[in-house]
Amino acid sequence: MELGTFGIWSLAFTHGDPGEAADAAAEAEELGYGTLWLGGDPGGNPRGDLRRAAHVLEATRRVTVATGVVSIWGQPAGRLAGAYRALPVDQRQRLAVGIGVSHGELVGTYRRPYTAMDSYLDALDSPAAAIPASARLVGAHGPRMTRLAARKSLGVHPYLVAVDHVVRTRELLGRGPLLALAQAVILHTDPGPARAAARAVLAPYLPMANYRSAWLRSGFTEDDLADGGSDRLIDALFLWGGPEDVAAGLDERRKAGADHIAVQVAAGSRRTFARSGWRELAPALLAPQQPTS
Repeated sequence: MELGTFGIWSLAFTHGDPGEAADAAAEAEELGYGTLWLGGDPGGNPRGDLRRAAHVLEATRRVTVATGVVSIWGQPAGRLAGAYRALPVDQRQRLAVGIGVSHGELVGTYRRPYTAMDSYLDALDSPAAAIPASARLVGAHGPRMTRLAARKSLGVHPYLVAVDHVVRTRELLGRGPLLALAQAVILHTDPGPARAAARAVLAPYLPMANYRSAWLRSGFTEDDLADGGSDRLIDALFLWGGPEDVAAGLDERRKAGADHIAVQVAAGSRRTFARSGWRELAPALLAPQQPTS
């Protein structure tokens, strides 16, 4: 499945107005972004279904659509696969189903997440409930889950991670599996307001043990995770500045091993589409390729 180099990741595709979602999806496709990611809140897509994905697919013609991510606790694998198979064939060919284990702080039945994901992927392989490995990704951050994703899916979709995490993930995956990074960006050149906006994005995720473990593995300390996050943490997890600054940071992450980057332009709320930011970034990220002689 072709995701392109850059995509758009937005909570509003999941939580915003459906009519605006359709219009925003069509514009993002026209701008040239390769994939539209339906961002979930810290618990994943609470409905755990593909209704919004189907809506975005209907509004577009060629762009890939991906969930980022559906929680495996939301419904049995067979029901998710049934929703996938109910889509027209041409839409399924443009759909990547991102799934994840969410967080113990949000899921009452959170037990043995690795084993649960392993079993869920096996269930998706069964003839009665097939979402092929080539059409699914795992929201993995830890090394065991990353290796599992490499064996049983298209690849991984990490979020809010530093560059060295991208390097380690690429080493764990090897050359084949996809590393589709979700990267939050702040289009503001003043450090104070930029970091304040980043902390607002980070706030719901900061208490989550899975994220905290990933950040500590990247060399941050408990002090970095206190009081909304240190400047060091913010500057590692977020890109901020003008379009060219952001483009340079995204290029660094590509060189570190990311195959595709789902760009989350910070918005005022989870229902807001940051469309002006998408337009502002497009010339820096999606410049037409010059013909080679």
